[in-house]
Amino acid sequence: MKELTQEERYIILQKGTERPFSGKFYQHTEKGVYVCRQCGAPLYLSEHKFHSGCGWPSFDQEIHGAVTHSLDADGQRTEITCSHCGGHLGHVFLGEGFTPANTRHCVNSLSLDFVSDIQTAVFAGGCFWGVQHLMKDLDGILSIECGYTGGKTKNPSYEDVCTSKTGHFEAVQIYFDPSKISYESLTKLFFEIHDPTQANGQGPDIGQQYHSAVFYTNQEQKETVEKLIKILENKGYQIATQVLPLDVFWPAEEYHQHYYQKKGTQPYCHRRVKRF
Repeated sequence: MKELTQEERYIILQKGTERPFSGKFYQHTEKGVYVCRQCGAPLYLSEHKFHSGCGWPSFDQEIHGAVTHSLDADGQRTEITCSHCGGHLGHVFLGEGFTPANTRHCVNSLSLDFVSDIQTAVFAGGCFWGVQHLMKDLDGILSIECGYTGGKTKNPSYEDVCTSKTGHFEAVQIYFDPSKISYESLTKLFFEIHDPTQANGQGPDIGQQYHSAVFYTNQEQKETVEKLIKILENKGYQIATQVLPLDVFWPAEEYHQHYYQKKGTQPYCHRRVKRF
């Protein structure tokens, strides 16, 4: 836990509220991740921050599982706290119509810190449940989300993708701190938790949406993936993994997020096999 100032203790531990329009993150627009001031757990992505005019930082979505919602002591409002340490963040309001999510997390700036050096990795390796489950606990991963990418259909549903007509892959999008884990290390793990030699799907899951692919965000990532594929090919593996530029990543429905963690079971077609 980080040492807090007297004012931060008032907000985070005693559930206080900072003066409106006074917080350093109220009009903050830098890209990155907002984390808990007390414990450093990732809470909100900058892409979900919006200007509501209320005087406090506003977000229309939290990182999955990062924020706990509970009835406030006044019996009317919904308090939001850090799921990791229980520190007070603010309150959440619904139905105001500011964004399509129709949700406003009204958060105290003093409850937050900000990490700007964040990178993105996107992998498709069969059913996204297993890929997410086997990568989620790596130190340096701030957020990992199941979704769809690679196709042309806008805002696809799971049912749409299952037709194999959208062109989308089941994939995971990872936000990570490169000071703690490298893109190369993430990609090596990806190649070890699924079968990159299977061309028609993954395990019993057959179809275009289950194909193996890495979606790169820049030239450096592309070169890293190609280097690792070459290493595997030199070891005798016939790699079927596609290397494609990332376009739009569409988050999957809530019931797909951290599926195995919710069910208390293990992946049926993903396991780690040492290849590097």
